[in-house]
Amino acid sequence: MRFSLLLLAAVCLAPAMQNPSSAELCGRCHRAIHEAWRESSHSKAMESRLFQDSLQMAEKDFGADTRKICLSCHAPLALESGDLQLVRKASWEGVSCDYCHSVRDVSLEGRNPRASLAIGSNKTGPLKDVTSAAHTSSYSAVHTSSLVCAPCHEYRNALGFPVLTTYSEWSQSSFGKNDTTCQTCHMAEVKGDVVDPHIQRAKTATINLHNMPGSNSLQQLSGAIRAQLTTSRREDTLLVHITVSNESAGHHLPTGSPMRRIELELRADSYKGHRFQAQKVYQRRVADQAGRPLVREHFAFMKGASVISDTRLAPGEQRQETFSFDIPPGVPTKVEATFRYYYSPMARSETQRRVTFLSLSRLVR
Repeated sequence: MRFSLLLLAAVCLAPAMQNPSSAELCGRCHRAIHEAWRESSHSKAMESRLFQDSLQMAEKDFGADTRKICLSCHAPLALESGDLQLVRKASWEGVSCDYCHSVRDVSLEGRNPRASLAIGSNKTGPLKDVTSAAHTSSYSAVHTSSLVCAPCHEYRNALGFPVLTTYSEWSQSSFGKNDTTCQTCHMAEVKGDVVDPHIQRAKTATINLHNMPGSNSLQQLSGAIRAQLTTSRREDTLLVHITVSNESAGHHLPTGSPMRRIELELRADSYKGHRFQAQKVYQRRVADQAGRPLVREHFAFMKGASVISDTRLAPGEQRQETFSFDIPPGVPTKVEATFRYYYSPMARSETQRRVTFLSLSRLVR
């Protein structure tokens, strides 16, 4: 038994604790957690082709120093270890185990939130009284709060313009005031194995799911947005009313990059050949210092200086959109409302660019 534990330590222990460890190493023991994390956007934050294209353009347009800005969230271990050329495997693994579980504290002082890291043999997390043959573990209160998410989900650029405002949106909402954390929605608690049972026998614990759905997740979008379609008449005009609400997100919808938006597309097709189409867009549009609208993501991050308009849905907000069409009464008409989440102007395929998450329809006369 003693030999088995020593072997376990040799397998799971990072060979050089002063440098970040690959998530693959962590996955040898924390198999279920690692497999869930691999499906998350965090694991793909660095290798994403969309990010790679944006990074290349940012460096071309604004110089090599922008690399540090981009990598600070998409490859934080690369920045922490000085591996800006991404030589180590851990640098390519996005927001990985050794970043999150090396966080000791997060400060909101200064222009942007900043995490204090201590990469080494002691791993921090939200669980108490846990032991490991491979490393020491410490309970961390910051891991139970939304504060741990702030360094990458709140960002002011050099001009002082708030490009990313997800954390502050949350903190000002009823969710933040009631301390309903980011983890509540994006890292739900389940019963599971912290360590693979084949490696170490341990009681089943309550752990956070590490697939962290968000952004373009159908599950999250469908659960957050609620909508209802009704119609009415005003003489020869068909009125279509869409009641839409941000029912369960603790931040604005959409949040994050100003390039993201939710599109409501409405169609009215009558049996007599009438064809009508209308659209409503929910988005925060930003401009540079000269007031010019910014339509490229890296431009918004580097040159954003003011908000042109903000039509996003605030937490708990309900809004009614009304559309009118010249369709007389008595004409059978199919009315269809479709909600799409548009998340990347850089995408080269339609499936990467937007996702349809809600459709409503009804036949009216």
